[in-house]
Amino acid sequence: MNAATTHVTTASIEADPEVPVLRITRDFRATPEQLFRAHTDPDLYARWIGPKDLSTRIDHWEARTGGSWRFTNIRGEGADAEEFRFHGCFHEVRADRIVQTFTWEGYPDGVSLDTVTFEDLGDGWSRLVVSSLVDSFEAREQMLASGMDVGINDGYATLDSMLDAGEVT
Repeated sequence: MNAATTHVTTASIEADPEVPVLRITRDFRATPEQLFRAHTDPDLYARWIGPKDLSTRIDHWEARTGGSWRFTNIRGEGADAEEFRFHGCFHEVRADRIVQTFTWEGYPDGVSLDTVTFEDLGDGWSRLVVSSLVDSFEAREQMLASGMDVGINDGYATLDSMLDAGEVT
């Protein structure tokens, strides 16, 4: 890729017309190794994932092939705080790809199979592609209608800031 290439700096979210898959594409000024670390180190992950109005608490994190994870997003504080819990299993974890399941505990029948890849674009840029397969087109449309784009773009903007600050080595 050359210097004239336009990078995808706002997440592109596409719905496949043939299968219930969402594809999210986003470029970062980072190496694939930095993106991999941001997705596997629980302390880093908790700092960037999700919308800006939520904080994240890692409840369990074992980023390895055959491992599992669980985190809680928290909005507000004290007795009025809202909590949203998510969990899944890491099917495969390797430097260029992570395959995992993803379940929001508020809708436990809705499990997605997510494949995350990290591609070196050259010139200090890398591309992140997430493919999320769900069990129906209806489930996919509910995900799209949930406002997921706000959380995705907020989270990736935070990750950009962390990368710019040298916090993800």
